[in-house]
Amino acid sequence: MREEKMARKNSILECETADSSVVGMIIILMLTTLSVGAILLYGMPTINDMQDMAKSQKAEQAFTVFDSRTSKVALGESPVQTTSLSLMGGSLEVNGDNSSYDDSRVTVVLADIDASWYDSFSQQRYRWESWEGFETETNFTMFNVSMGSIIYKKDDRIVGYEGGGVWSKYPTGKAVMISPPEFNYNGETLTLPIMCIKGNTSISGASDVAMTVSSSNMPTVLYPNPIVDSRMINPLKSDKVLVYIKSDFYNAWADYANTLAYTSATVDEANSTAVVELEVMPAMGKSTLTHNFKVGALNASKSSPMYNFSFDLGARASQGLNPTNYQISATSGTKTLTYSLAKKGGANQLQLTVTYQDTNAASYAEEWIGYDFDDIFPITGSKQDQEAIVDLLDKNFIMEYDASDDFSWNDTSSISIPPNVELNGTSQLSLYNITQHYMKLITMDGSVKFSLNSPGKSDPVDYDESSLTLNYEGMPGAITYLHVTKNDLATSLS
Repeated sequence: MREEKMARKNSILECETADSSVVGMIIILMLTTLSVGAILLYGMPTINDMQDMAKSQKAEQAFTVFDSRTSKVALGESPVQTTSLSLMGGSLEVNGDNSSYDDSRVTVVLADIDASWYDSFSQQRYRWESWEGFETETNFTMFNVSMGSIIYKKDDRIVGYEGGGVWSKYPTGKAVMISPPEFNYNGETLTLPIMCIKGNTSISGASDVAMTVSSSNMPTVLYPNPIVDSRMINPLKSDKVLVYIKSDFYNAWADYANTLAYTSATVDEANSTAVVELEVMPAMGKSTLTHNFKVGALNASKSSPMYNFSFDLGARASQGLNPTNYQISATSGTKTLTYSLAKKGGANQLQLTVTYQDTNAASYAEEWIGYDFDDIFPITGSKQDQEAIVDLLDKNFIMEYDASDDFSWNDTSSISIPPNVELNGTSQLSLYNITQHYMKLITMDGSVKFSLNSPGKSDPVDYDESSLTLNYEGMPGAITYLHVTKNDLATSLS
């Protein structure tokens, strides 16, 4: 009986042990299933994203190879080049017809700051088609260049070839540069060999596609081109060069321009346009005096960028060199700088007053006058032979501040630059320091035009017998030469 009980007890223990093994296996199986489910639930989107990224990178690599081979065609090294691209479920488009060019082209505008229309144009110059209404104006020059593009699309990702560069656009709408475009600027010469895609075809699927590009290697020279416009010559005669780039990748074009040493770009978001503005440095040296002359933007990082700024004034008639208010003045936006010369306080001498205004800063003007009897410009000769040398960078010419307050002698801002000093009615500075300060301010936004005149009075200056000597260190990167060509590239898919 006892043996029978023991047998039953062992049997029960064996059953319980067997049940525990089954339960353990079920738990392990459930944990495995849950783990696999979690991986599928949370890991698959990441895996898909990685696959999409890999496909996009593969397309970018193919376009980079295509860019390199296209350059060989454009440069005449090879008449035809073919590059293979796997569609991987995406689509490929060649956008090289008139309708495509509306959204992929470059417009170059050359403008003069002393033109009667410039102020109106200037207020809107960072907007696409800001030139409309000015095309027929005197001294206005512009021309258009079509680019076109080749676009690969896969879901929300876009990779494209445009303007000699490769670009990639993310689902957020942000574009980045993969390979630089044919936009080369060294601070003196801007070279734009623009690649113009010809063709209009598309294909989609998962197969491999051959992109074939060919060219006659006969680029069209768009600038310089004096046959079309006598002003389209080198060195440049205009004061500003504006390059408008209309593109789906406009923000990447702007980012690229901003990485170059001597360029900066703004964007017109509403019109998908990058705008690059370049200053042309006016001529310097000694020249016959005229009623107007130009000064380029000074290198504001230098404490004294002006080297020479002097006038050799000769009398126009027998009354001699006797102005009551002969002005040398310039205006740039809200800023106005005026040098006033007057024959008063004694014979054979010119007194100087310097006035600076900025309507964005104050209702009053900063004004300086000669300190004493020695701070004048002497006049030599008699009657029509009278002459005066007016050196606006004279270090020994002391001037006294003739106002109770100041606004432009402060830290760097839109209205002021160092040194940071407080001026009052007893402050004195040399004409040299005053001119350095105000010339940097007046050219802060670019080149300015100075005008010479005697308001309300007869002009006493004989301009043919007078001269101007002007030398300074301009803003780095002022453009002197422009070269623009158009290279037609016939493109097909197979």
